[in-house]
Amino acid sequence: MKVTDYFKHANGKLLVSFEVLPPLKGGGMQSIFDMLDPLMEFKPPFIDVTYHREEYLYKETPEGFYEKTAIRKRPGTVGICASIIHRYGVDAVPHLICGGFTKSETEDVLIDLNFLNIKNVLALRGDARKFEVKFSPEPGGNASALELVQQINSMNQGIYLDSNIVNGNKSDFCVGIAGYPEKHYEAPNMELDLQFTKAKVDAGAHYIVTQMFFDNQRYFEYIDKCNKIGINVPIVPGIKPLTKKAQLTSIPRQFYINMPSDLVNAVMKCKNDDEVKLVGIEWCIAQSKELKEKGAPCLHYYTMGDVKTISKIVEAVY
Repeated sequence: MKVTDYFKHANGKLLVSFEVLPPLKGGGMQSIFDMLDPLMEFKPPFIDVTYHREEYLYKETPEGFYEKTAIRKRPGTVGICASIIHRYGVDAVPHLICGGFTKSETEDVLIDLNFLNIKNVLALRGDARKFEVKFSPEPGGNASALELVQQINSMNQGIYLDSNIVNGNKSDFCVGIAGYPEKHYEAPNMELDLQFTKAKVDAGAHYIVTQMFFDNQRYFEYIDKCNKIGINVPIVPGIKPLTKKAQLTSIPRQFYINMPSDLVNAVMKCKNDDEVKLVGIEWCIAQSKELKEKGAPCLHYYTMGDVKTISKIVEAVY
């Protein structure tokens, strides 16, 4: 079932979804099952599975030289999605990224997903490699999420990269994209960032999932701004609880978002991270309840492997 169909048929019922990371290479599916098993009581209609681009390592050779080696530390997104569907009967949403993939490789992944009857994807540009100043696409790869959405939409119309393919099988992907209530850090201003988002919607994106935020007013203002320029697809709030005092600086530095003063002041008074986690849980519960009351189509939680904290929050809201 498509993600947007769940929104249409919710009939006022609260929907919650979760995002999980593939285990590090060498890990197994049991770690994913151990995290998702407790969350299934909340009947999530779908689970997002992230995709991670390759990293470069330098290994010393016997001759004393250093050899550049590409390694993908968290592979397995497509396989994990298939396992989730098989075990729980819940739709899985694989993230697709531009970085590290040619358009041909992306097309092959889409074909695999289509064969597996996975109907939902989240199209993202992805981040730059570590230690790179800016994002660089692969030669022959998509340079932006807009190009990725266009490629997916082409397959939905039966158009493949090989022009010799005529009457190609039409896929039927429901395409999600990312949204930034506080602006993508590379956009010069919010107005242009919104235009980028609208271009992706016009190219065939069906819904938006936001980057995390800690001030709900930012989300409500973002919806208003989107609606004013003709973006009328569902906008799902992405939510993450604060759990450590160090995150007061690490989260704004990594995600370019602001922390509300009330939350910062409460965390600064905490004596240890156990107290910080309690504050973060209470804040996230209040956030979630307000978003629920204001009619958010779904509450999407970034689990980051902390299933106990997420369960406490959802249990208080569900």
